[in-house]
Amino acid sequence: MGVAILALLGAVSWGVGDFFGGLAARRVHVLTVVVLSQAVGLAGAAAWVAASAEKSPDVVHLLPAAGAGACGAIGLAALYRGMAVGAMGVVAPISAASPVVPLTVDVVRGVSPSPYQWLGIAAALGGIVLLARDSEAGQAAKLASGVTLALVAALAFGLFVVGLDAAADESVPWTVLVARGTSTAFALVLAAAASVTIRPPARLLPAIVAVGLFDTTANVLVAFATTVGSAGVVAVLSALYPVATIVLARMILGERLDRTRRLGGALALGGAAVVAAG
Repeated sequence: MGVAILALLGAVSWGVGDFFGGLAARRVHVLTVVVLSQAVGLAGAAAWVAASAEKSPDVVHLLPAAGAGACGAIGLAALYRGMAVGAMGVVAPISAASPVVPLTVDVVRGVSPSPYQWLGIAAALGGIVLLARDSEAGQAAKLASGVTLALVAALAFGLFVVGLDAAADESVPWTVLVARGTSTAFALVLAAAASVTIRPPARLLPAIVAVGLFDTTANVLVAFATTVGSAGVVAVLSALYPVATIVLARMILGERLDRTRRLGGALALGGAAVVAAG
């Protein structure tokens, strides 16, 4: 299966999981959602490692996966909280700016983006500006709710892909297991420090479990994609996940965006696609 198909399937899975994550975070503490969803994914990753019977790589090769896991937990917490306090159609596309991070790493490694990719980056950043402005703020031009959290998520997700790419060549199953184990432990420590209960209402448990299943599936697909293609391209294609989130928010929540923000979302996602095509 080609890198584009793997990355795009990962994008759909991430988008669906993020929708359920943002929905659950509107009803319980975001750390409750992150801890439980990551724990579900951890169980799945452990089963995958056992089934693969692959030997564990050296610790030094797994350190990037651990770093990726910590960044992933931060990114998910920021994204889910951002979608809980703001419009999903605004927060999700902004978080898609994450490819800027691995593309920057590619530049440092001597792989320079093409002119079309620079154009795509400019379009994506312009889209973020349109999405970020509060349409009701008038001359004050303050940031819309959830925008700062969306930017934190973008940075964290970009670093997640960089770490995943650095470790996945040794073993994809072990990379996903270590990343998921680290993210679960990191979120659990944060929840304990904040005295947050990790026991949600029973009616929300299916949605939180779904978050973990979709997120883990996306991690597996993206990890495999990084082994057969450039991390920058994988990051851009997988960053199209907001499309699934936006569609679900429109269909299920009836969420509507004004014309300026629709244009901003189109620029942000279209710019990411141009980067991949360039």
